Amino acid sequence: MVMRPLSFPKHLISSKQNYSLHLGLFLLTVFTTLWAGTFWSGHPATFASLPLFINSLATGISYSASLLFFLTVHEFGHFFASMSHRVRATLPYYIPLPPLPFFLSLGTMGAVIKVKERIPETNALFDIGLWGPMSGFAISVGLLVYGFLNLPPADFILTIHPEYLTQGGLQAPVPGGTLILGKNLLWTALEYLFAPKNLPPMTEMYHYPFLFTGWLGSLITALNLLPVGQLDGGHVTYAMFGKRGHAKAARAFLFFIALLGFPALLKLLFFLLRPEAVSLIPPVLLQWSWSGWILWVFILLRFIGINHPPTMHDHELKSQRKVWGWAAIAVFCITFTPVPFGIT
Repeated sequence: MVMRPLSFPKHLISSKQNYSLHLGLFLLTVFTTLWAGTFWSGHPATFASLPLFINSLATGISYSASLLFFLTVHEFGHFFASMSHRVRATLPYYIPLPPLPFFLSLGTMGAVIKVKERIPETNALFDIGLWGPMSGFAISVGLLVYGFLNLPPADFILTIHPEYLTQGGLQAPVPGGTLILGKNLLWTALEYLFAPKNLPPMTEMYHYPFLFTGWLGSLITALNLLPVGQLDGGHVTYAMFGKRGHAKAARAFLFFIALLGFPALLKLLFFLLRPEAVSLIPPVLLQWSWSGWILWVFILLRFIGINHPPTMHDHELKSQRKVWGWAAIAVFCITFTPVPFGIT
C-alpha cells in the first residue's frame, strides 16, 4: 500500500498539544512501570530507605523499557497515520498505575491518543485503526523472539524462589494459588520454533521481562483488535465490511466472549453461594473459561459501546487495504488468548 509522504503541516502536530502534560505522564509512567517491574522480577522494591528503594528500581528496567517501547510504538502508529491523513490528534497520554499492595499491577493502564475531529473518510479510518495494533504487534513479536533467544540458565528461577530447593527442585509440583498465564497461537508457534530446554513454565514466565512484555503486547493487541465499537478492530471492521458487517461482527464477538466467560463466572457464583454445586460444571468448560471476559462485555456495552459512527464519506476500500485488513484479522486470531490469566 502506498501512502502519501509523511510531510505533516506544523499545525497538525503542534496545535493545542499540552507537552508538559504528555511528558509528565510519561515520566510518571516510567517510574510506576519500573516499580512494577521490580515486583514481576521477583525482587519487589521496598521502602526501607529512599536510596535503597531508588537503587532497587534498576531491577525493573528491562520490564519498563520493553513495555513502554511497545505502548509508544502502538500509539505513534495511530498518531502518524492520523497525521498522514491530515487528521488532528493528540500525542499519547500515558496512564500510570502504581503497583498497590492489594492487587497485581502492570504499572500502567496503557496509553491513548485522542483524535480531535471527525474522521473524513474510510481510508483514513482504516489506516488510523490499523497501524496502531500492527505496529505494536511487530514489537511484541520482536520482544518474544529476543526473550526466547536470550533466556537465562534454567536455575535462574531458583534466585527468585530458593524455596524450590527444599520442595523437590525445578520439577516440584506447582503450589496452589499460583498465577498462570495462558498461551495463544503466536506463543505456541514461537515455542515450537525455538523450543529452548530452559523455557520457563507459564507459572513462572512473568519473571522473564522480555517474554512477559512480549506476551502482554500480544494480549493488548488482541484486545484492541476486537471488532467491537470504536476499538481499533472496530475501525478496521467498519472500513472493510461497512455498518451492517461491523454490527454483525460486534454482536457475534460479544456473544463469543460472554460464552468464554460464563462457566468461570458460574463457578465463582457457585463457590460463594453453593460450593457443592461447583462439581456440576464440566471441567473442560472451566479449562477454557475466564471470568474476566464478562467484565469486558460490561465495559464494551456500558462505556465503549458496540456501534460505530460513520465517517464523513464512507466508501469501499481498494484491494490493497483489504489485504492489510485480512492481515490484521489474522493477527487477531494468533494473539487472542482464550484464558489469559488463571490460578492453579
